[in-house]
Amino acid sequence: MAAPAGSATPAALAKSSEAALAAPLADVPELARLLEVDPYLKPFAEDFQRRYKKFSQILSDIGENEGGIDKFSRGYESFGIHRCADGGLYCKEWAPGAEGVFLTGDFNGWNPFSYPYKKLDYGKWELYIPPKQNKSVLVPHGSKLKVVITSKSGEILYRISPWAKYVAREGGNVNYDWICWDPEHPYKFKHSRPKKPKSVRIYESHVGISSHEGKIASYKHFTCNVLPRIKDLGYNCIQLMAIMEHAYYASFGYQITSFFAASSRYGTPEELKELVDTAHSMGITVLLDVVHSHASKNSEDGLNMFDGTDSCYFHSGPRGTHDLWDSKLFAYSNWEVLRFLLSNIRWWLEEYCFDGFRFDGVTSMLYHHHGMGQSFSGDYNEYFGLQVDEDALTYLMLANHLIHTLYPDSITIAEDVSGMPALCSPISQGGGGFDYRLAMAIPDKWIQLIKEFKDEDWNMGNIVYTLTNRRYLEKCIAYAESHDQALVGDKTLAFWLMDAEMYTNMSVLAPFTPVIDRGIQLHKMIRLITHALGGEGYLNFMGNEFGHPEWLDFPRKGNNESYHYARRQFHLTDDDLLRYKFLNNFDRDMNRLEERYGWLSAPQAFVSEKHEGNKIIAFERAGLLFIFNFHPNKSYTDYRVGTALPGKFKIVLDSDAAEYGGHQRLDHNTDFFSEPLEHNGRHYSLLVYIPSRVALILQNVDLPN
Repeated sequence: MAAPAGSATPAALAKSSEAALAAPLADVPELARLLEVDPYLKPFAEDFQRRYKKFSQILSDIGENEGGIDKFSRGYESFGIHRCADGGLYCKEWAPGAEGVFLTGDFNGWNPFSYPYKKLDYGKWELYIPPKQNKSVLVPHGSKLKVVITSKSGEILYRISPWAKYVAREGGNVNYDWICWDPEHPYKFKHSRPKKPKSVRIYESHVGISSHEGKIASYKHFTCNVLPRIKDLGYNCIQLMAIMEHAYYASFGYQITSFFAASSRYGTPEELKELVDTAHSMGITVLLDVVHSHASKNSEDGLNMFDGTDSCYFHSGPRGTHDLWDSKLFAYSNWEVLRFLLSNIRWWLEEYCFDGFRFDGVTSMLYHHHGMGQSFSGDYNEYFGLQVDEDALTYLMLANHLIHTLYPDSITIAEDVSGMPALCSPISQGGGGFDYRLAMAIPDKWIQLIKEFKDEDWNMGNIVYTLTNRRYLEKCIAYAESHDQALVGDKTLAFWLMDAEMYTNMSVLAPFTPVIDRGIQLHKMIRLITHALGGEGYLNFMGNEFGHPEWLDFPRKGNNESYHYARRQFHLTDDDLLRYKFLNNFDRDMNRLEERYGWLSAPQAFVSEKHEGNKIIAFERAGLLFIFNFHPNKSYTDYRVGTALPGKFKIVLDSDAAEYGGHQRLDHNTDFFSEPLEHNGRHYSLLVYIPSRVALILQNVDLPN
């Protein structure tokens, strides 16, 4: 039968489709690999082509106009203020909307106009101040400075340089002061960076809340007291939050005012360097929570209105404001904004020896709608087209290119809730170039189950689906809960499970109550199944490993500026009379076992069972057999579980063990033998005793470790 008039035959459609693919495949070096992995992306090949060409063009323009991205990303070497070899001072700023620029400070008695900058092309201004006659330092370490801007409307504005490397708030001052940081004996790093870990186990940390005392803890405190705990717990990576300077402590570090300054509320830049260096000496990788998705609206001590206009670093008008966050949005297509942000990335890598970044708010960056009011159903049309901010996406590609070119062992993680395809694929495939994305659906699933369902109504298939639903070859960081779940207004998993009884019934001298027993057993199971099945990396927020008994709330007007909830009570795990130690022990041994067997870096698990009636989940990964019995009261003797391997099995981790607050219902001397009896799609199977609310890991002892 002939095709209807005016319609294309299947053969013609296939030919035109091939022709449409030819140009993208020619322009994007490894696009064919991406389309082979996910053929559903073929209709969007031209989008990948356009993105890659935009990235390549900007990289080429940087090479032509700036001598390459290496030189371009060293903006901090010329912008701001710099001591010259002759003792003089070189100063440079970008202020395209300014009528005049001046430097003032302690050094000239705060005379606002005695040191004017000279205007250069492209909105840049520079100033050279010769040394004193006796060659002594004109602007000594610790002295205060300001950039004075005269605006086109005649205003005189006192500003902190966007490139300021140290700012501090003194006494009861509302605003931060820009302080010249040029110590006589700067910190010298003693230890080399660790190699990129095969399995990333991240301890998400906030220096300020790391003490049990009601105050802001210091870099020194974290170095001396928290780093040894992290090492002992088996984490090989730290993600440091709230390091880039932010005027409002309760913003959790997400309203940045000075992008090049390490927060002075915890101590000095040298003390942060010592923290990173000490972590490196322990073999721990250190990531920085970098916030390039938006910036504080502060103008006195932030970037906003730096040159007297709303369009210096940010989009002008409504496009430059994030309505939900009440913050400013960068103009990523602007040449000098690109220099500023890429130089900022490099600064933290070079000056502080960070090993990579967790990029905050990536969803907000990727879309013009910033993810607000979007459900992201998974329809691929949501990730392409006019709603995508390709300037921001190109910036992220440039940032990843820079980071991985400078330090191939660096790690980058995207906080993206949308599931943008290829965000964690190589740039050469047209992807975003990130190493990992956060598996943000997993914590939401656990909270939903605990809040909305009885234990006997938990859906095993839905749990497995949530834990395994990720894009092939795009790596995920799995987590049961992060800082988001700990914040006031929400509850940690431990608090959802045990609530007020955590204050009264956590003593080992008292018998288990049903609430505490359930809470402790499920807390361990949820963490282990998330760790083992949910991704290619794992993350835990500090304190949650032992079921920290309170939420997190920073001092603010609403709580009378109290520090009571802005702390971590690590001492609870050191008290032998409290049950917190059991959760801490389990977390430690879970991580150490992963270090030994490497399931995070192994291929995705084979799930052989998700039985709704029995509430059993069983899967194999990295040569280990994982078995979970989520049933609230049913134990199973001689329960048959499938396996790919013949031979003898032994228990290597048992959440029911005494040291983890379990009921010791399993004999670890028992040998389990698989037999050639096919079960649940596996060639072999074995019989196991599985008590209620217990997680087990079995290892085939006939295999080499």
